[in-house]
Amino acid sequence: MKKTSYRLLAASLALILAALACINIPRLPRLEEVLPQPTQQRGEPYELPTTRAPETPPQIFVPDYSSLEGSLEALYQKVSPGVVSIQVSTNQGAGQGSGFVIDKQGHIVTNYHVAGNAQSLEVHFPSGLKVYGDVIAEDIDSDLAVIKVDVPEDQLFPLVLGDSDLAAVGSTVVAIGNPYGLSGTMTSGIISASGRTLQSLRTTETGSALSAGDLIQTDCNINPGNSGGPLLNLAGEVIGVNRAIRTAGTSITGEAVNTGIGFAISSNIVRRVVPYLIENGTYEYPYLGLSSMNSLSLAAADELGLTQSTGAYVMDVVPNGPAAKAGILAGTRQTRIQGLYAGGDLIVAADGREIKEFDGLLSYLMLNKMPGDVVTLTVIRDGRTAAISAYLKHDYSRPKGRLFFYLQYPI
Repeated sequence: MKKTSYRLLAASLALILAALACINIPRLPRLEEVLPQPTQQRGEPYELPTTRAPETPPQIFVPDYSSLEGSLEALYQKVSPGVVSIQVSTNQGAGQGSGFVIDKQGHIVTNYHVAGNAQSLEVHFPSGLKVYGDVIAEDIDSDLAVIKVDVPEDQLFPLVLGDSDLAAVGSTVVAIGNPYGLSGTMTSGIISASGRTLQSLRTTETGSALSAGDLIQTDCNINPGNSGGPLLNLAGEVIGVNRAIRTAGTSITGEAVNTGIGFAISSNIVRRVVPYLIENGTYEYPYLGLSSMNSLSLAAADELGLTQSTGAYVMDVVPNGPAAKAGILAGTRQTRIQGLYAGGDLIVAADGREIKEFDGLLSYLMLNKMPGDVVTLTVIRDGRTAAISAYLKHDYSRPKGRLFFYLQYPI
């Protein structure tokens, strides 16, 4: 009897494994990702639905967890009609992602890596309506794209952009999207950190990746297919666009394994970029022309002869770039640490705002500066503090930041 039971169990397991092997989930490409903005505008800037930060920051909202379930139910009913599933066909095959409606004119925000290379693109609404969409503009640097659909206004439920600067670490967030083709999926978590940096999808002529900043880190469960969907606060405002996850490996089907570390493009970047994409079809970021490690260890600071380990240490300066013309210096003297050169400037502030690491400098430039603007950098050089003004421009000939990256996937 036991042998017979074991044989039946083995046969059942074999059938289950065979069924799993037949599930065809398309493998997503690995992630790559930076910094740009237009010097001229055509007409009045396009306005997105938005809520702005009050002059006096409010008290940090602590949700009543005893009634959180009801709040999430209400939130889903309010927001989900504005979240869409996106099906794409490319030269490499089929793919899927998420997006959300931003106005009554039929504009939808998603990721560039979802829609950028689409030969054919379908937008599926929660109501059951399915239409073809056109990609009208792309920003490869921040990984954003705008899709236009032609549907009746009563099918469009625009979501409101919140102020991502008010999204405090520890606050509750939710994601709604299309993971693994499961449309309308909602997950919850918290904001783990803000102001993170990832690689841009744009590369230089030498193959180096540029950098994109001001990303929100979250432990909200986001998976392949969530790309382009909204990350929302408990008021139902979009505070980010889900973009990538950190992973320690892949599943047996080749998909990225969620480790609880996800990244979303901040809503303030979306607010800054998307109106230009709709109005002009492009967006340009300010270019400084220097490379930096994201943060310094105490050992590295000691080798460099620095009295502090906070700030953005300049590893390289692009010849004839804005930083070089302003007189910013890179390290030239080899230290005992391979590839680390002493003698460079340590940037500790930008326009008077403290810079603790390169992430902070990059986020500040992306959110506050445009080509043609001037940024005043406070640097420490040979133990002395100096203020240096740099005239920013738009140029992609060289990388803007050199960072240490882990394995990451678009979702």
